[in-house]
Amino acid sequence: MKKLSSSATAARAALLPLGALAAGFALAQTPASANADQPTVLPAVKVKAQAEPQGKDAVQATTTRIGKGQQELRDVPQSITVVTERLMDDRNLDTLKETLKNTAGITFLAAEGGEEDIRLRGFALQSTGDVFVDGLRDPAFYERDTFFMDRVEVLRGSASMLFGRGSTGGAVNQVSKVARGINEGSVEATVASHHYLRVVADVNRRVDDNSALRIGVMNTVADNNGAGSSINKAGVAGTYRTGMGERDEFSLSLSHLDNKNGMNYGMPWIRPTPAQSAAYPNGATADQTTTLPLDPTAYYGMASDVNAGSATTATASHTHRFGINSELTTKLRLGDYTRDQRASTVRLCGPSVNSTTGALTPNPACPSQTVPASLQTFGASSVLTRGTQLKIQDLQTAFLQSDYSGKFTALGLRHEVQAGVDAALEKKTVYAARSAAQGGVDLIKPTTTVGTPDDGASIDESRRVLRVSNDYTSTGVGVYAQDLVALTPEWKLLLGLRFDKLKGEYNTYSIPTTAAGPDTVASYTMKVSEWSKRAGVLYQPSERLSFHLSGATSFNTSGDAYSLSAANVDIPPEQSVNVELGGRWESADGQFSVRAAAFRSTKLHERNTDPLVNLVTLSGKRHVAGAELDLAGRITPQWEVFGSYMWLPVANIDIGVAGSEGQGTRPSLTPRHSGTIWTTYQVTPTVRVGGGLNARSSQTPNRNPGWAADSFVTADLMAEWVVVPNQFKLKANISNVANKLYADQLYSGHYIPGPGRIVALTGTYTF
Repeated sequence: MKKLSSSATAARAALLPLGALAAGFALAQTPASANADQPTVLPAVKVKAQAEPQGKDAVQATTTRIGKGQQELRDVPQSITVVTERLMDDRNLDTLKETLKNTAGITFLAAEGGEEDIRLRGFALQSTGDVFVDGLRDPAFYERDTFFMDRVEVLRGSASMLFGRGSTGGAVNQVSKVARGINEGSVEATVASHHYLRVVADVNRRVDDNSALRIGVMNTVADNNGAGSSINKAGVAGTYRTGMGERDEFSLSLSHLDNKNGMNYGMPWIRPTPAQSAAYPNGATADQTTTLPLDPTAYYGMASDVNAGSATTATASHTHRFGINSELTTKLRLGDYTRDQRASTVRLCGPSVNSTTGALTPNPACPSQTVPASLQTFGASSVLTRGTQLKIQDLQTAFLQSDYSGKFTALGLRHEVQAGVDAALEKKTVYAARSAAQGGVDLIKPTTTVGTPDDGASIDESRRVLRVSNDYTSTGVGVYAQDLVALTPEWKLLLGLRFDKLKGEYNTYSIPTTAAGPDTVASYTMKVSEWSKRAGVLYQPSERLSFHLSGATSFNTSGDAYSLSAANVDIPPEQSVNVELGGRWESADGQFSVRAAAFRSTKLHERNTDPLVNLVTLSGKRHVAGAELDLAGRITPQWEVFGSYMWLPVANIDIGVAGSEGQGTRPSLTPRHSGTIWTTYQVTPTVRVGGGLNARSSQTPNRNPGWAADSFVTADLMAEWVVVPNQFKLKANISNVANKLYADQLYSGHYIPGPGRIVALTGTYTF
């Protein structure tokens, strides 16, 4: 075995905090027949990493690492959807957000901060709590790119037993590319509509028999991405592995992503008639609002609007293999994130309406607009205002976790154990701009008209004077254990338990609004101790069939999604439970699989603001129930398909607050039907064609303001030509072929339109 260098030895010592725990599990692997008087000598471990049979050239996945250790999907009693690198490449899915849109049951809030505010099965997944990279939390707000991703895994249902604090809906895990023991590389260039140019390089080099280095780089620019904002981003990521397949394997990964994109905050809703506009935003019916009849590329924000930021992480990992079926993986990740978002809230300008008397008060920003904006009066001369929405913050994180995964026989039963501990430290600072009265400046944004999109108007954002608005420090420790026990060759029982202890310290800083003065500080502390549970039964009558019945709990704290304040600081975490009945079928050749599940998810204690006392209480309750279907793989050697569909007929606010999502209403951002289908066919050895649909039924914006966004279906096409086998190929894509106008992300005051038709050509050189 290769001798480790002094630096590698030091790294191994630093990354073995769970050696004692692992050793305890390793004892269970000793054969029952072994002589107690004779020392047990483990054989040399030489296990080379094995890829799935289909490799990266397939839309089907059969394994997952979202459960901390690698598992067969058929052995996980919970629904998981996997988007592979092949599918991301076929459909030109360059961001995590676009990737998730190509799975069922996921919708997006057009959040005030523009972040990836995800809804899954009708429940919120927060970027700050439910998005992971290689099993480690990725809590920052930034636009995640797929250039160094191998796959994206979506775990549906309660996930707290595995990850700690989190939502009812599930979790999203981004799996990074890893160095492999071969020499290969590729350079990919894409040109597309709106002066889009993207270049991605991925180079892997074998250093020696058990070491390899892989580096990926990306640069993307565009004048307009089909939804109203420019793109200017670059990234680099790399990973070095040594000891691959040996008893001790080490890796070091670095990643940096830099975004200097424009910012499309969204467009306001519009009513058909002025009378209906007077009812905005409450008391309206579903047909009393619609999207603006504008090309989705029309941009009415400021040229100076920006969504800039960076994400830098360094990850050290050590895997110790006790035997062929037992390993301990320890990871340490440090992260540094910056965010500087300066957006414009675009609104229709018109007189304000007294909801009681109906009296109109003119708006000095648009004195010519004498009646409320509506489709009857909407035209090129309609005036739009530009407000200000700032999100400026810094975040530093440190995560350490050790996960043991082992298979062994004990007490006559076969066990698959996963157990571990993790610790987290997160520090966040949020900034606000001082007004002129507070020693800063007041920057006035000009209005614009519908007939003059992309007018180039800007302000000098560099003149803003920033101050600290609030800061937050959180620490957390968790420990978990899970055992999958084979009771018989056909029946398996899964039991899991986790305990989390969290502490958050939040400070908010205020200054006088009329004159510059000293800050005043209000401090709040949150302490949480919670148990999370998971149980399931698997019935596997053959290698091709697997059925499961499972239940799991989850919790999320006030500090996950909201700032702490006097109103919510002492509010316990929300509690949720998910129950699921499902199954998985694989074809005889293993090249095609189908997953189906019926589920019910209930949030037992939901935070609500009591309007009588203006305090947050755990008085809410909601539930959803529905069914899902996923299919992926090759129907024939030439014909490949990926599909994901969710039917959500039951969704109800059991206990709510009047004026928001009231009792008896359907939760917002919860369509009854959503899904995607993608299929390709190898026409000749060098020509492959494909196409697909994305669909979503109508849904209401957050807070259920009284209307619903229309349902939509968009179509995509693809054709690929291998010019030189194993060396050069060309691929053409047309997304949203019919140039469908639809509301993609929703908010009560605005929506973000989906991208219009985009034509792209990609050339890939492989070496």
